Amino acid sequence: MFIAMNRFSVAPGRGSEFEQVWRTRDSRLREVPGFVSFRLLRGPATEESILYVSHTTWTSRAAFDAWTRSEQFRAAHAGAGETRSLYLGPPQFEGFEAAIET
Repeated sequence: MFIAMNRFSVAPGRGSEFEQVWRTRDSRLREVPGFVSFRLLRGPATEESILYVSHTTWTSRAAFDAWTRSEQFRAAHAGAGETRSLYLGPPQFEGFEAAIET
């Protein structure tokens, strides 16, 4: 199992807009072999920013890597620049492979 997470710092007062972008986007994830689940997590909000994390679960690192090279990935990220004003910098990627599963 592989978990891919991107941390987003969102401008104060723009959380609803950010969530709406994710709610209405055409992610195409369900078309990709090895995709298991997606969640958008809202974290703490301060006067400076709101923390969000996108969290996808994959059957393997190879399945995730294949997604990042796929046509579905390019299509899902095609309009990303249009919402740049919501972000306080680029997302920060973190990838995790399962060390222990029960």
